[in-house]
Amino acid sequence: MKKAVLNRLFYFCTTQILMKKTFVLVVLFVLPLVAYLFFASGVNNFGKLPILTTNLPELSNFEGEVKLENKITILGFLGNDIENRRGNAFNLNQKIYKRFGDFNDLQFIMIVPKGTESKAAALKKELGKLSDVTKWNFAFGTNQEIISFFNAMQTGLQLDEDMGTPYVFIVDKELNLRGRNDDEDEGVKYGFNTTSVAELNNKMEDDVKIILAEYRLALKKNNANRSEQ
Repeated sequence: MKKAVLNRLFYFCTTQILMKKTFVLVVLFVLPLVAYLFFASGVNNFGKLPILTTNLPELSNFEGEVKLENKITILGFLGNDIENRRGNAFNLNQKIYKRFGDFNDLQFIMIVPKGTESKAAALKKELGKLSDVTKWNFAFGTNQEIISFFNAMQTGLQLDEDMGTPYVFIVDKELNLRGRNDDEDEGVKYGFNTTSVAELNNKMEDDVKIILAEYRLALKKNNANRSEQ
């Protein structure tokens, strides 16, 4: 009788010890892994990319086969001095375009002044040596058209005297400017500085992932709803 009680007591104690060991292992190894995956993917990946400015104008007045509606657009302003912004374009191409360029709904549009057509073509040719640049497009407008469109984005940023800026912007399919309203450095972040490879890697890449995932999820929901009808 005593032996049976002792065996049960031993079994109970052993079970408790194993359970505690399992709990400790989970705390030590599994939870840190989950936390790492959470932060590595970016907290914003679990929500939508904030809308900062609504109802942007279409590029109807600009020359070139360009249209914002129904496309997710990476929008830039290279200005007259395209040669001196080649480094910005190459950074954007290497860090963002080459990673996400295969997505059907994504396009890259650079707004430049009329008269820079040959410079734009030369830049696209150079970029083409590094990747397929089918989705790199240029919109040509007058200085006033460029200023008017840029001001409509309400970013608080300014174009330089050449009608350019190192910043690029994310515009969704409904012509809304997307960005961050809780950026740790700027508070509200309207655009991404292509001069900084670190900013493209650490912030823009994450935000492009978010908006692409947002539309993919919406598409899956729409397809699921249709199949249920």
